Amino acid sequence: MDLIIDEAPLAPLTTLRIGGPAKRLWTVETEPEFVAAVEQLDRDGTPFFVLAGGSNVVVADEGFDGVVLHPVFEGADHQRRDDGSVAIEATAGAVWDLLVEALVDAGLSGVECLAGIPGSVGATPIQNVGAYGQEVAQTIEAVRVYNRDSKQVEELAGDRCGFGYRSSRLKGDASLIVLGVRFLLEQSPLSAPIAYRELAEKLGVAVGERADSADARAAVLELRGSKGMVLDEHDHDTWSAGSFFTNPLLDGGQFAVLEERVAEHCGGESRAPRFDAPDGKLKTSAAWLIEQAGFAKGDSRGQVGLSSKHTLALTNLGGATAAELIAFAHEIATRVEELFAVELRPEPALLGLEW
Repeated sequence: MDLIIDEAPLAPLTTLRIGGPAKRLWTVETEPEFVAAVEQLDRDGTPFFVLAGGSNVVVADEGFDGVVLHPVFEGADHQRRDDGSVAIEATAGAVWDLLVEALVDAGLSGVECLAGIPGSVGATPIQNVGAYGQEVAQTIEAVRVYNRDSKQVEELAGDRCGFGYRSSRLKGDASLIVLGVRFLLEQSPLSAPIAYRELAEKLGVAVGERADSADARAAVLELRGSKGMVLDEHDHDTWSAGSFFTNPLLDGGQFAVLEERVAEHCGGESRAPRFDAPDGKLKTSAAWLIEQAGFAKGDSRGQVGLSSKHTLALTNLGGATAAELIAFAHEIATRVEELFAVELRPEPALLGLEW
């Protein structure tokens, strides 16, 4: 049964615990109710926003002058394929970390390094969620969506989702509402090949080797916890939207300018982190740039701070406002661009806010 609340606080529904109320909060408990709600809002011309786990969003202090749809329907079915792989059909409202835990416990491999990431299943393809060398794009076979243009439920094959670094076709297309995701996983007690050096070292394997999936998941949770990236209501370091900035993707010319600026501002021995990325791009570290620009873990402005464990996380120290958070984020991004000619872009969705 649907639940509708007027002037509903949104801050408690987000991991940042920031933001004003929605004109109306509409909680839906089944997929048909969700589709029906979207259809009704479109017919009425009512602006709406889908808020599930609230882990990757910053809500304006003024709130949202429209309807916030809050899907809470959960569930996941599996089907074994003839080649031994297993297809997992997960609903948009399912809690992502609980799904990862269940899949690892069931001996399924491919998402174990994505443990501890807050939020819902439905958000994962939009952002192409990734961590410790894995991305959901590697295991997504298809995404089930409601197409607001055709007014039909459709299936979008993974290769049509336009997955990129923390992005997808879904992220920029408001006409497609995620209803569920089908993941294709390997039946194996071993993880996918470990691609992230820090994780490989913790597990005692070489990069490219496999480890026990349960061990990989446990190691990821420990690493994330050490960086304040596992939710804990008693630890303000975890009151964040995760990494606030994406790691910049640069072309060769832009990276050359970065190297010149680093030599000028950081000394001849310093080198900007450099990682190969698709389409000939080079990825560098936003956290490194932030630190080289003079910001340190634990720095704060009012009730907003950088996590004491991880400079990429902007945290709510208690009573923070969205205006404070965005102002501090702009201060950081402006300083990085002034020094290194690199633009930092926010990773979370901004509801009622401009960047």
